[in-house]
Amino acid sequence: MLRVHFSELDLARLRMAVRPDALWETVLSFHRLRENRAESVYGKWRSEARNRLNGEARLLAPLIPSRGYFPDFLTPAEGVIGCDAAMSALRAIPGERLHTELAGLPAARALPGWIRDLAQGERRSLDRLISTLRAYHQAAVAPYWPHIQARIEADRVARGRALLDGGADGLLASLPPTMRWRAPVLEVDYPVDRDLWLRGRGLLLLPSFFCRGTPVTYRNPELTPVLVYPVEHARCGVIPRPEQRPAVASGSGAGAGAESGSARTLGKLVGQTRSAVLLEVGGGCTTSELARRVGVSLASASQHASVLREAGLVHTLRQGSAVLHTLTPLGAALLRGGAPGERVFGAPAAPAALPPVATSGRGPSGRG
Repeated sequence: MLRVHFSELDLARLRMAVRPDALWETVLSFHRLRENRAESVYGKWRSEARNRLNGEARLLAPLIPSRGYFPDFLTPAEGVIGCDAAMSALRAIPGERLHTELAGLPAARALPGWIRDLAQGERRSLDRLISTLRAYHQAAVAPYWPHIQARIEADRVARGRALLDGGADGLLASLPPTMRWRAPVLEVDYPVDRDLWLRGRGLLLLPSFFCRGTPVTYRNPELTPVLVYPVEHARCGVIPRPEQRPAVASGSGAGAGAESGSARTLGKLVGQTRSAVLLEVGGGCTTSELARRVGVSLASASQHASVLREAGLVHTLRQGSAVLHTLTPLGAALLRGGAPGERVFGAPAAPAALPPVATSGRGPSGRG
């Protein structure tokens, strides 16, 4: 178990990441890539991603073991800004830190030559790592980014509502069952027994699409505290194939037009009532709130939300006894009048639900 110790100052500095983190999603997706279980969430993605890769998995495997520790430097804080910013931060990491963190790998003595050179601060090896990570990201993560954004934004909306209703206590108490708030300590399911003292630095909560099971944090307690936790997938369905996502919701070459089935579903959206429903979803609302805002019955609001969800415009997440609806990147783009969607690592797709509880920051698939 991981025990995260809060002071009053830490509670005041509790914050949510404003968007998905490019390198956390990249590294954690590599764990999912090597799993062989049959499943509805990652199964098709895994097959498609493997077909696009060209040797990147073989190069990354020694750096990112299937279980346990992987170097903290692989997930710099700048990943929340975007892939390019994260790669620039990775390029600037001091050689001493590379050496120290690579020495913590369980098979450090048997690492390939280029990684041993990396541990000695050899810059060409660092360039190789960066190009490999970038290629892997472009093949396995970037094509699905709008879908990842939508899932994470839905979680942010849910946490924002908990924060508005109950403050920092409410936010921490609303986290998934793998985390339990027993003030002033957040108990987290974790592969090793450990205490993390925040010491007035606060904590960045980072929902992740590819995090699975237990949350993740840095091994080095001196780094800016971050807790990466899995988003809910129960109502999400499978990750859509990239070519099935309309271009308006994509970025970085992440997809080209909608399939005919999606086009037929989008045709159902004609009409004032459904347009009003989409507008009122905005930064997030429950079905009962939606019915009240639009002036329709609960059953009608649920049916309209279902059509919007099938069209890829709305994401639905169950929070306790309530069902919470949020906009997807495509839904937000439609409300903007069809203007091009944000870039892959741009602003959040839906209006931010969290008040400025601060934003910044930076966790193992068993990191010790």
